[in-house]
Amino acid sequence: MSSPVRPGTLHVIATPIGNLGDLSPRALDTLRSVSAICAEDTRHTRQLLAHYGLERPLVALHEHNEEQLADKLVTRLQAGESLALVSDAGTPLVSDPGFRLVRAARAAGIAVSPVPGACAFVAALSVAGLPSDRLVFEGFLPAKGNARRERLTTLAAETRTLAFYESAHRIEETLADMATVFGAQRHAVVARELTKLFETVLDGTLEDLQARVAADPNQRKGEFVVLVAGAGEDEDARIIEGRRLYAKLGEHLPPSTAAKLAAELSGAPRKALYGS
Repeated sequence: MSSPVRPGTLHVIATPIGNLGDLSPRALDTLRSVSAICAEDTRHTRQLLAHYGLERPLVALHEHNEEQLADKLVTRLQAGESLALVSDAGTPLVSDPGFRLVRAARAAGIAVSPVPGACAFVAALSVAGLPSDRLVFEGFLPAKGNARRERLTTLAAETRTLAFYESAHRIEETLADMATVFGAQRHAVVARELTKLFETVLDGTLEDLQARVAADPNQRKGEFVVLVAGAGEDEDARIIEGRRLYAKLGEHLPPSTAAKLAAELSGAPRKALYGS
């Protein structure tokens, strides 16, 4: 088989999100053939290469040094070297570093070629049973509670399916905030450890999912994709506004008081905001 690599090309390569069998033959051939591999964490990528018996020069490229290294890597590409860009797992640039290098390469007229493969939120969407024709990908929410609820509030009226990434130590708090802001009865899916040994995909209302995750320590381990159904086209605008107000007022007032004020200001039924 001839080499899949052309001189002076940046290859953006998706790697497995768990199951190493998901690395495509084309990705493997490309990794074998490039001059060097730009990796988010060289230790992680070295383990992946070792699994396939590969040894290639590695360049650490992460959020803290990408701006400084981009021009140097473009110079190497202009000199005829072929480079690969990988993240720790999944498709590079999807909530991972790399867009600065890709942008610099394209600005310099360098060919940038995708080698597609796994992507966690796409994998979750494929098994969620939620509408998939229109989607909003939000990546990771803010770590701080107030900022997280504020971000969620801006999405409360969004009618498209919402996709988020979340970490193990925040998943319970995030589901609680989603139930408060979106409404406890909004349908959602929590996909955990996709393609790995302990993969689980839970679906139900946000209230139900919050309770199931809280009750089972195993459901608070690993890496998470959370998919939330969009607001129904016929959902009362007063309820959406009431939930937005309730989330904001709840940061400063007891829940019952926040619900009373939010209901008065929005015209929404109080029971739809508090204890729903």
